Amino acid sequence: MKNILPFFLVLFFSNFSFSQKKQDFILKSPDEKIEVKVSVNDKISWSISHGKDLILAPSAMSMTLDENIVLGKNQIVLNSKKESVNTSFETPFYKKKSVQNKYNQLVLNFKNDFSIEYRVFNDGAAYRFITKKKKDITVKNEEVVLNFDQDYSTLMPYVRDLRNPKDPYISSFESHYENKKISEFGKDTLAFLPFLIDYKNHKKAVFLEANLEDYPGLFVTHNNAKSGFESRFSKYPLKETNGGFNNLNKLITERADYLVKTKGTRTFPWRAIVISENDAELTNNDMVQKLSEPSKIKDISWIKPGKVAWDWWNDWNIYNIDFKAGINTQTYQYYIDFASKNKVEYVVLDEGWSVETDIMKHNPNVDLEALIAYAKERNVGIILWSSWMALNENIEGIFENYAKLGIKGFKVDFIDRDDAKMVNSVYAIAQKAAKYKLLLDFHGMYKPTGIQRTFPNILNFEGVKGLENNKWTPNDDVPLYDCTIPFIRMLAGPMDYTPGAMRNATKSEFKPSHSNPVSQGTRSHQLALYTIFEAPLQMMADSPTAYMKEQESTDFIAKIPTTFDETFSLNGEVGKFVTIARRNANTWYLGAITNWDSREITIDFSFLEKGKKFEAEIFSDGLNADKAANDYKREIITVDSTTKLTYRLASGGGLAMIIK
Repeated sequence: MKNILPFFLVLFFSNFSFSQKKQDFILKSPDEKIEVKVSVNDKISWSISHGKDLILAPSAMSMTLDENIVLGKNQIVLNSKKESVNTSFETPFYKKKSVQNKYNQLVLNFKNDFSIEYRVFNDGAAYRFITKKKKDITVKNEEVVLNFDQDYSTLMPYVRDLRNPKDPYISSFESHYENKKISEFGKDTLAFLPFLIDYKNHKKAVFLEANLEDYPGLFVTHNNAKSGFESRFSKYPLKETNGGFNNLNKLITERADYLVKTKGTRTFPWRAIVISENDAELTNNDMVQKLSEPSKIKDISWIKPGKVAWDWWNDWNIYNIDFKAGINTQTYQYYIDFASKNKVEYVVLDEGWSVETDIMKHNPNVDLEALIAYAKERNVGIILWSSWMALNENIEGIFENYAKLGIKGFKVDFIDRDDAKMVNSVYAIAQKAAKYKLLLDFHGMYKPTGIQRTFPNILNFEGVKGLENNKWTPNDDVPLYDCTIPFIRMLAGPMDYTPGAMRNATKSEFKPSHSNPVSQGTRSHQLALYTIFEAPLQMMADSPTAYMKEQESTDFIAKIPTTFDETFSLNGEVGKFVTIARRNANTWYLGAITNWDSREITIDFSFLEKGKKFEAEIFSDGLNADKAANDYKREIITVDSTTKLTYRLASGGGLAMIIK
């Protein structure tokens, strides 16, 4: 009998402590349209509503550390704190001069030395884990769940990299979007971020991550409940070997059973959702910027965005010259002359200028020092291509050497991973490049996650299936993709898509070509991409010969800047068409493109300053662009803020304007 009372007390107090854990917290956006509900029970979950619509059904979150410590299971809330923030910050190499950062915040502090921070903006919501442990920790796994109340349609970029099918985490992050229901997600496959969910009432959501540092990138797979997705991460690499294309990758032969060993006191990446009531809103979103760390570079005066004359896509194919074109000094002098004449800021020397596995050893046909001096005299900067593997052998020595020679930056290729080791390498490269005042273009790269704000010397990222792929892929629907990525991939950050084809083809006439590559869609479509696609370091993919034959188009491209002071998303529909206007100083730039469907669009010029007249230089699809995709019409007209003009976009067509 004397043992019954202690047992009863233990049972009572354990039930009492369990009931104490059952708590709900509500956090609304500043405009009160979005509501986040956080529930702390045996697990921690959140759900998101927008008006009457459930955007995210209750979805669990947790983090598993070594010794099987699960942050998020049977936790006790010590306290909570709410805060409202309304600030802004400057964005010097972006699509606008500054970003407003207005949100409501909830921080839940838990007993086991960790917190979860939630932020709700007018355009979405995000959360992240924060640990406060004195010793280093090992993160074994993180649970990120995305549940939905209905079987919605998705636009999902699946991972399908045949170079290493046994390891799906080795990827170039170049995939077209597949339009499938949640329940139709491919079995035993992964998808990377960002991706889109299509709701009713025109609402859509894009799922992102931000501030990825010392941590692997997030993938998703179908969850067992068939109502959504759950997270997957690449484990930390223990052993690597050379492999992949031209032996330029590091393939992973052994992985650890953990994600990362890291500091015990730190913040972790943001898990973010952008919500839109109409598609056009997505093309002018700042969520990743708002969730990223400020610049770590104090003096940014040396960072110069601009356009780049590029050699690789056009296969060094210049002609009507008296020397043999190729990877040699004379060819690059020709590119430099072209860049100088057309006020193109840079020329990139792509693969072949050096020994690919040792970029301290030059191709004897390329006199690099002579080219640097030649370019400097003509106010053109030189950027060098390198594989990540070759650069990683001696980052400090390579950067120091080429900075002293006068090189302006590096295009770093074949990264093809986003495990924690590679993410740390990307940060290390950015930091060393900043030390030597070198620009960076990360090619063969996972999607950007905000490091471009932290290290603004990073001006571009690939992580997109750009024009370089298109010259070989007749079955790819490129205009459809072009009209999709501004609403999804571009939310993550700038895109090294490399537009600018001067040979253009209709859907029926397109054929692959290595040395005389052709774009799918019209000339005006290509010109419009220079305004639509964000790229502070923007390539001009075609050859100088092709551009000089099409000087009218070249002059137009050369006048379009690569960063802007203001952006307006005029209209658009995911996968169908998009129209964007951007301002730099007192000049506006407008681009519109369509998929393979011809359509009429109306341009409302009410974004212009009232009471002033503007001169608009306009490139539109010619009357015969449906058969001859090179056909365009150039005109100069006067417009003002009351003007409305209707244009017919041909199949795969476009519209481009400079308004001053």
